[in-house]
Amino acid sequence: MFNAVFIDKQDGEQRVEIKSLDESELPDGDVTVRVQSSTLNYKDALAITGKGPVVKQFPMVPGIDLSGVVEESSASDFKPGDTVLLNGWGVGEKHWGGLAEKARLDSRWLIPQPAAFTPYQSMAIGTAGYTAMLAVMALESHGVTPDQGEILVTGANGGVGSYAITLLARLGYHVVASTGRLEESEYLRGLGAEGVIDRHELSEPGRPLAKERWAGAIDCVGSHTLANVLASTKYDGTVACCGLAQGMDLPASVAPFILRGVTLAGIDSVMKPLAYRVEAWRRLGELLDPEQLTTITQSLTLDQAIGAADDLLEGKIRGRVVVDMT
Repeated sequence: MFNAVFIDKQDGEQRVEIKSLDESELPDGDVTVRVQSSTLNYKDALAITGKGPVVKQFPMVPGIDLSGVVEESSASDFKPGDTVLLNGWGVGEKHWGGLAEKARLDSRWLIPQPAAFTPYQSMAIGTAGYTAMLAVMALESHGVTPDQGEILVTGANGGVGSYAITLLARLGYHVVASTGRLEESEYLRGLGAEGVIDRHELSEPGRPLAKERWAGAIDCVGSHTLANVLASTKYDGTVACCGLAQGMDLPASVAPFILRGVTLAGIDSVMKPLAYRVEAWRRLGELLDPEQLTTITQSLTLDQAIGAADDLLEGKIRGRVVVDMT
């Protein structure tokens, strides 16, 4: 038997509980993992609260991240005792996920636990840090360099935003953080932001083109915020888009693209091919100091995960939430 966050839906009503399950109830897969750590991400919070159409089938165990030890394996790439890591692949949406003491998974979704981090530390990074690294790599691949000017990070107090600031600062970029919680400015500067602005400067409807300011940006917000970021990005700049905290819409103009050559780079962390995942985690191992992860992280037990979901959606939690099964 093992415990899990269990989401079910009956007569149109969603119910969530901590439930004791038998291992025979686990879905199909060629690797069974004893989960050591998972996370509570924005997507997980949407799934738990039912405030977003994240769960594609019921019942479901949420949790888009996990790290743990292989207990059983019929896959050639992994054997019992191996420590593994998973981010995305529809786990926690279409396939039972990491907010449980056990998971049965497709081995193609797993990578070996990065040597630079413990399983707990890798979950302190999780999909948020991995996505932030992919976004930074997108800026680099489009030629955005530190000498070109300011880089904006929106949704800066969230997990992706926090790691984006940290990674960019370590690489020498001049980072400006946009946040709705200016009282957290000291925290953001501690991560490496050299400037902090109020999100309301960007969140209202704006003009098709604004004064050029940003050499590049990592946007976790979408909607009017992303439209205004694009409108104020410098000629030949790049904006990496990886979130929708304000909304899925993009009320923007083609003007930044055809008059300034701005690039909008979409960041998908869920289905990213293996080679990109391995490279992103290698870079994370180079750039992040494991001892500093506590600044961005708070820890919860599995029993506390359900109650924290609303707080995360309401912006009351900064940085990362690790759900520690040990």
